[in-house]
Amino acid sequence: MLDVAAFAPFLARAVAEDVGAGDVTATTLVPADVRTVADLVAKADGVLAGLPLFLPTVRVLDPDAQVEPRAADGDRVVPGQVLATVRARARALLSTERTALNVLRRLSGIATLTARFVAAVAGLPVGVYDTRKTTPLWRDLEKYAVRCGGGRNHRLRLDDGAMLKENHLLAAYGTTGPAAIRDAVARLRAAVPAGLPVCVEVEDQAELEAVAGAGADVVMLDGFSLEALRRAVGWVRAQPPPRPALEATGTITLASVRAVAETGVDRVSVGALTHSAPALDLSLRHRPHDG
Repeated sequence: MLDVAAFAPFLARAVAEDVGAGDVTATTLVPADVRTVADLVAKADGVLAGLPLFLPTVRVLDPDAQVEPRAADGDRVVPGQVLATVRARARALLSTERTALNVLRRLSGIATLTARFVAAVAGLPVGVYDTRKTTPLWRDLEKYAVRCGGGRNHRLRLDDGAMLKENHLLAAYGTTGPAAIRDAVARLRAAVPAGLPVCVEVEDQAELEAVAGAGADVVMLDGFSLEALRRAVGWVRAQPPPRPALEATGTITLASVRAVAETGVDRVSVGALTHSAPALDLSLRHRPHDG
């Protein structure tokens, strides 16, 4: 669920950024008492995310505005489909509609791209995960959009779990060798509160073998070829339990994700879900009136 109230200050700042000292066009041409009705319309195929934020965005300038939803977050939408009908003071809607659309288009674009990755691995026992490659201050929204598209979230923040990477090893030990990896995992396993995962990124089979029995929950196979992924999966499955989950990561695309998933990894992580998703094309069409 999306905690809409938590984003009220964010939406107010976003509207203020766009309006500035005032909407010169709307206040010059539109009488203050005119009300309008407009339809939110999809102009492309996609997955909807962020619709509950549309009303509070308009209400920044019109507390009496109303939105009648005709779709819900997570729904697949098609061109021409009416997603919601908005009733508000005309000036307020004209001044807030671009901000409301920008938020909705961005989140729906993420949900749409995520859904395409999920569809690409349909039928395989693999999860599609996002990363922390998010827009600053948009993370909770962008990760919500990933969930709307059927994807899963890696940790939301640094306090959600430990993720050991090359730079941590170099900073702490001056090396990325197997001994450093084993010691770092042991220290993290002892220090991290129960219930929080310990994830470790490795770059080759030797590093995998160094870490697999050290207590990591997830081993991230960074930049492995398909052959290397298959070897890693086979090796881990031959080890006694408990075994870590294996995650493929590193420039995974829509064209490559199914082949990666077919190697037998448990999950794939895709930074592009949040850092490269194109916005979904949506528009707001005002209905004619007599005023």
